[in-house]
Amino acid sequence: MAAVTPDKVDGVSYDLVIVANRLPVDRVENADGTRGWRTSPGGLVTAIEPVMRANHGVWIGWPGGTETDLEPFEHDGMSLAPMTMTPEEIEEFYEGFSNGTLWPLYHDVVGKPEYHREWWERYVSVNERFAEKAAGLAAKGATVWVHDYQLQLVPEMLRRIRPDLRIGFYLHIPFPPAELFQQLPWRRQLLEGLLGADLVGFQLPGGAQNFVRLVRQRVGHRTQSGTVFLPDGREVRAAAFPISIDAKGFEELARKPAVEKRVEAIRTALGNPKKIFLGVDRLDYTKGIYARLRAFAELMGEGHIDVEDAVFVQVAVPSREQVEQYRILRDDIDRLVGRINGDHGRIGRPAIHYLHNSYPREEMAAFYRLADVMVVTPYRDGMNLVAKEYVATRYEDDGALVLSEFAGAADELRQAWLVNPYDINGMKAALLEAYRADDRETTRRMRAMRRQVTQHDVVAWAEAFMTSLTDLDGDGPHSTIVKPPKR
Repeated sequence: MAAVTPDKVDGVSYDLVIVANRLPVDRVENADGTRGWRTSPGGLVTAIEPVMRANHGVWIGWPGGTETDLEPFEHDGMSLAPMTMTPEEIEEFYEGFSNGTLWPLYHDVVGKPEYHREWWERYVSVNERFAEKAAGLAAKGATVWVHDYQLQLVPEMLRRIRPDLRIGFYLHIPFPPAELFQQLPWRRQLLEGLLGADLVGFQLPGGAQNFVRLVRQRVGHRTQSGTVFLPDGREVRAAAFPISIDAKGFEELARKPAVEKRVEAIRTALGNPKKIFLGVDRLDYTKGIYARLRAFAELMGEGHIDVEDAVFVQVAVPSREQVEQYRILRDDIDRLVGRINGDHGRIGRPAIHYLHNSYPREEMAAFYRLADVMVVTPYRDGMNLVAKEYVATRYEDDGALVLSEFAGAADELRQAWLVNPYDINGMKAALLEAYRADDRETTRRMRAMRRQVTQHDVVAWAEAFMTSLTDLDGDGPHSTIVKPPKR
C-alpha cells in the first residue's frame, strides 16, 4: 500500500474517523433540477450520527453510483469523505464478495454463498483504498471506527500504515459459527484483517465467542475469555455491544400531531379494520417475508382471521435489485401477494397491502403507530432495529410484537411473542395469540420492552463501545479521547 502522510489531507485531519461502506446520505433530485443529498434511512446512520456530532468527526464511505468527481463535503453538520466505485468494483466487491459470498454465509447460509477468486481480489483492493483514505484523514493518535462485513480487512491494513491509531471494528450482521465460516477459502485472511483492531464488537456474545474460537483454531493465537494475545505483544478484545436506536427521538416523532393525523388517514384508507398487522423489511431473503405472509394467509383460509376484521401491511424496501437472487425473491413475493388477495380479498378489501417502496421516518412512525401487531420474523438477523423502533413508538404501552428468536433483538425483547420462522404452524399460533391478546396482556409485555429499549438506547451503545475502546491500553500513544454523545 502507498505511504500516507497522517497530518492532513484536503487541509483537514480528524480525531474520529468513521469508515463504512456507505455514506449516511443518498443522492436526490431537488425541485429546481439540481442534485443534492438526503440523510439515509437505516440502522447504521441512526446509530452513528450522534457519535459524529459529539466529536466533529469525518465519515468515509461510498455514496452509491459511479460518480468520480465528488469532493469532501458537509451535510447537516457532518463532514463526509466520499469514495468512488467503478462498475467493476460494484459488481465484484459489493454485489459479489460482500453480498454474494459474505452476506449469505454470515446469515446461516439462508441463501447459497458463491466463492470466486476474482471477487476476493476485488474485495482486497477496495479494502486497501478505504484503509488508505482513513489513514490520510486521521490525525495523530486518532480513533478510527470501521463498520461491517464489507470492510473486514481494513483494520489490519490500516494498522500497517498507521500504528499510532486506535482502531475499533463493529460487525452489524451475525458472525457465523466455525462450521460455516470454515467454508471460506480466505478465512484466515479475514480473521487476521479483524485482528488489526484493538476492539472487535459484535451484536451478541455468541458472535464474539465464535470469533475468538476461530482465531484460536485457525490462526493459532493464544486466547483467554474475550481476549486474543498476538505474538507482537498486542492484545485484541472481542465483545458484544448490542446496537440500538434513538428511542427518545422515535417516541417524540410518534407523538407529533402530524404523525397522528397520518395514522388516522392510513387507517381510513385501509377501511378501518379492527386489527392491522405490519411487516417492515428490506426486500431480502433473510427477512422471512414469504413465510410470514403464507402463515397469515393460512390463518385466513382456516377462518381464524377474516379480511373484514384484519389486514396485513407489508412494507418491502427495495434492496440490491440488480442481484439475481433479489429479483427472484421479488417475483416470488409479488406472485404470493396476488394469490393471497385473489383467494381471501374482497372488493375494496385486499388481505395484503404490499408496498415495495422506501419511506421517510415520519411515515414509518405513522406505520408503527398504526400497527396492532408488528411481525418481525427474519431467518437470521444481527439485531433488527425495526423491532426496537416499533417498541419506541408505542408510548401508550399498547401493541403486540411477534419476533423471530433468530433476530438479535430477541435477546433483549423477551416479552415479545417469540417464534421460529421455519415453523409455520408455530408462527401461526403466535400471530393468532398476539391478534387475540387482551389489553392487559399487551400492556404488560410492551411496558417491559419499552423499559429495555429506553434504557439501552443508541447513546448507551455508542458510549459502551467508545468507553471500551478508550480504556484499552493498545500499543501506541492514543492521546485522543473520543467522547460518546451526550444525553
